[in-house]
Amino acid sequence: MSTLWTFDSQKSEYPSKLDRRRNLKPSTPTNANLVVTSSFHTLAFSLVLLSLMAAAAAARTLVSLKPIFLVRSSPRSLRPSSLSSSLICHKRYGKSIQCPLYSSSFSFCVNPLNLGVKSAPFRTFAQSSAADSVKDGVLDNPLLKDFEFPPFDAVTAEHVRPAIRGLLSKLEGDLDELERTVEPNWPKLVEPLEKILDKLAVVWGIVSHLKSVKDSPELRSAIDEVQPEKVKFLLRLGQSKPIYEAFKAIRDSPEWESLDEARKRLVEAQLKEAILGGVALEDDKREKFNEIEQELQKLSQKFQENVLDATKKFQKLVVDKKDIEGLPATALGLAAQTAVSKGHENADAENGPWVITLDPPSFLPVMQHAKNRALREELYRAYITRASSGDLDNTPIIDQILKLKMEKAKILGYDNYAEVSMATKMATVGKAEELLEKLRGASWSAAVQDMEELKSFSKSQDALEADDLTHWDLTFWSERLRESKYDINEEELRPFFSLPKVMDGLFNLAKSLFGIEIEAADGLAPVWNGDVRFYCVKDSSGEPIAYFYFDPYSRPSEKRGGAWMDEVVSRSRVLSRNGTSSRLPIAHMVCNQTPPVGNKPSLMTFREVETVFHEFGHALQHMLTRQDEGLVAGIRGIEWDAVELPSQFMENWCYHRSTLMSIAKHYETGETLPEDIYMRLLAARTFRAGSLSLRQIRFASVDLELHSKYIPGGSETIFDVDQRVSKKTQVLTPLPEDRFLCSFIHIFGGGYAAGYYSYKWAEVLSADAFSAFEDAGLDDIKAVQETGRKFRETVLALGGGKDPLKVFVEFRGREPSPEPLLRHNGLLAVA
Repeated sequence: MSTLWTFDSQKSEYPSKLDRRRNLKPSTPTNANLVVTSSFHTLAFSLVLLSLMAAAAAARTLVSLKPIFLVRSSPRSLRPSSLSSSLICHKRYGKSIQCPLYSSSFSFCVNPLNLGVKSAPFRTFAQSSAADSVKDGVLDNPLLKDFEFPPFDAVTAEHVRPAIRGLLSKLEGDLDELERTVEPNWPKLVEPLEKILDKLAVVWGIVSHLKSVKDSPELRSAIDEVQPEKVKFLLRLGQSKPIYEAFKAIRDSPEWESLDEARKRLVEAQLKEAILGGVALEDDKREKFNEIEQELQKLSQKFQENVLDATKKFQKLVVDKKDIEGLPATALGLAAQTAVSKGHENADAENGPWVITLDPPSFLPVMQHAKNRALREELYRAYITRASSGDLDNTPIIDQILKLKMEKAKILGYDNYAEVSMATKMATVGKAEELLEKLRGASWSAAVQDMEELKSFSKSQDALEADDLTHWDLTFWSERLRESKYDINEEELRPFFSLPKVMDGLFNLAKSLFGIEIEAADGLAPVWNGDVRFYCVKDSSGEPIAYFYFDPYSRPSEKRGGAWMDEVVSRSRVLSRNGTSSRLPIAHMVCNQTPPVGNKPSLMTFREVETVFHEFGHALQHMLTRQDEGLVAGIRGIEWDAVELPSQFMENWCYHRSTLMSIAKHYETGETLPEDIYMRLLAARTFRAGSLSLRQIRFASVDLELHSKYIPGGSETIFDVDQRVSKKTQVLTPLPEDRFLCSFIHIFGGGYAAGYYSYKWAEVLSADAFSAFEDAGLDDIKAVQETGRKFRETVLALGGGKDPLKVFVEFRGREPSPEPLLRHNGLLAVA
C-alpha cells in the first residue's frame, strides 16, 4: 500500500521499541507517527470521502467511489481497559456506552422458568475477610455475600457504606500483598490484579447501576460519602510503582515477542493507563492530580443528578383537550397515566387531565404533533434550559470541570484535555476537527434545502408561522412534511411495533446470524424493577454462554434518560469458579421507551426499535466474546472510536425486509406491515439527513472546542462558544438563552468528553460490515448465515485483544471502504 501522508499522533506516554533503542526514559513523552495508507482507521479517509460527499450533495448527483485510505494506528493507542478504569470517572473511565443524540428534538412479569442452568456463582468478598467484617455489621450485607447474580432486589442505600468500606479494607490488604510479591509474569501480576479490580468492579457496578435506574436521595447520599474512598483506592492502585515496573519488565523481557496479541495489548494498555493515571508524576504533582480526580468525579456525578432532577421537576398540567389537539392516542394515554401517578386519580386518556413532562416519551410527541404552538414553545424552552438555573444550575459545574480537566492535562504534559482523550483513541484532535469540517461542508447545503422545503411546505398548509419558523416549529412541521412526502405517520406505525414482537424478531435474527438461542430466564436472577426482563444466551449445543438484563421503559421519577449498555461481569479465565471454563459475561441493556398504556403492550416508534437493535449490538460484543483475558474481553480495551461498530451495524437490520416484516405485526390483528409502507420507510430513511447530520456535528464540534481551545474564565463563556460554533453548524442558530450544554451528559457526565465525534468514526465500519451481507445476498439465507458466523468469530469474538483494523480485515477480507456509507446515505447508485 502506498503512503499518502503522515501526521503526528498525541504524545505517547511510554517509549516504543525504537525509543528504547534510543535510550529514552520510560516517562519521557514522545511523538509517535501514524501513517495514512489506503482505506480507513482514523477517519483521515473521511476527509477525501466527505469532500466527495459535499460535491455530490451540492450537485444532487450520484457518484461512485473506490476505497480511499486508512490511518494505521500505533498499537499504543489503546482505550484504558474498562474494568479497571471505569471505576474512577465517567470520561476516561466510563464503561456505559450511551446512544448518540439522534433525535431532531433532543436526543411483564412472567413465571420463573426452570432452565436447568447451573451457572457458576462469583464471589465479591473473600470468605477469609468475614471475621474482620463482623464489627462493621456487613455479614448480612447482600453486596458482600456469595451470589450467582447480583442481588439487585435486596440492596438498599443502607448497605452501600459498610459494603464499600469493608471491601476497600480487604482490597487494600490484597494490594499490599500484590506489591510485596509481584513478579513480571501473568500469575504473579495480571491474575491477582484482575481479581482485585473485579471485586470492586462488580460491587461498585451494582451500586452505580442502581443509582442510574432506581435513584433516591438516600442512595445518592451513601454513594457521595464513600465515593472519595473508592477513588482514593483506585488512584493508589493506578499509581502503584511496583505494578507499573512489573508491566514494563514484561514488555522489555525476551519473552515479549512470544506473547499473543491480546496479552501484548493488555500490557501496553496498562502502561498507558498508568501514565495517564499519574504514576510518573512527582509527589507534589501527583497529590494535585489526585485532588483533581476526586473533584472531577464529584462534579460529574452532581451534573448527572442535576439533569435528572431538573427533568423530573417540570410538569405541565393540561385540563382542556383543545390545548393538546393533535396528540396521538398513545401520547394522551401516557399523559393521563402520568397524571394518575401525580395524584389525579380519575384521569383518563379521553377526558384528562393530562400531565406532560420533559421525559422523551412525553416531550417528543408534543413537539411532533401538538397543534398548540404556545405549548410547543413552552416545552421547548423548558427542555433547552434544563439544569441551568437555581440550585440545579450546571453552569458553574461545567466551568469547574473544564478548568480541572485543563489543569489535569497540563500536569500530564499535554496542551489541553482533548489531547489526553485522544491519547487512548485512534484519531488526533486535528484529524477529528478536519473530519467534522468536511462533514459540515457535506451537510450544509442539504440542510439549507431542508429548511427551505419546510418553509415552503408550511406555507402551502397556510401555517400562520410559515414566514417565521423557529425551533419549536421544526419538529412539528418536519413530521407533517414526512407524512405528506412518504405517506408515513409514525404514530400509525406504532401498533405494528409492539415490544414482544420486536424482541422475538431480534432474537430470531440473532439466531440466524450468529447461531445463538436467547431464552427468557425471568426468576433466575433478581431484578430492580418488575418490568426488567432477564435472558439466557445459549450456543448451538444449548449450553449457556452469557446472560443479560433488559430494562425497557421510561421511569422519569427514578431513572436517568437515554439508552445505554453496560457490563455486569465480563468473561474471564482467571475468575472461573470451576477452574476449567471461563466465567460467563453478563450485560445490562437499558432503554427509555414508551411504557405500556392500559392493557396495550409497549407500542414503539421506529426510532425506539432502532435503539433496541443498537444497544443489543453493544451487548452482543460483550456477550459473544471468545477472549478469556478478562481485561481485554468483550468491549474492554476496544478503542473508543471503534466501539460503536456492532451497535450501528445492528441498526441496518431494521431496514432489512424479512427482518422488519418479522417484527412488524399489528399487536391486535397480527397483520404484517404492508409492503408499500415498508418501501416508504426505506425511502424516508435519509429524510432531512443534512439537518440531522449538522445537529450531531454541532455536538461534536462544541465538545472538541471546549476541550481543546476554550479557556475557562476567559473572554468567552461556554454558551458563547456554543453560539459561535452553532453559527457554522446550524441553519437556524440556537436561541440566545439556549443552555443545552447544561444537560449534555455525554461529555460532562459520561464517557464522551472530546470523543463525541466517535459516532461518525464508526459509521464507515458499520456500513461496510453490513455491505458484506449485501454482497453475499440478503435473500440468500445460507450466505447470510455464513457471513453472520464470520462476523461473530471476528468482530464479536475477539474483543479488545486485537487491533480493530485487523479484526475488520479478518472479517471483510480487505480494509474498509467508505462506499457503503455513501450508498446507504443515498449518494451512490445502488447496483
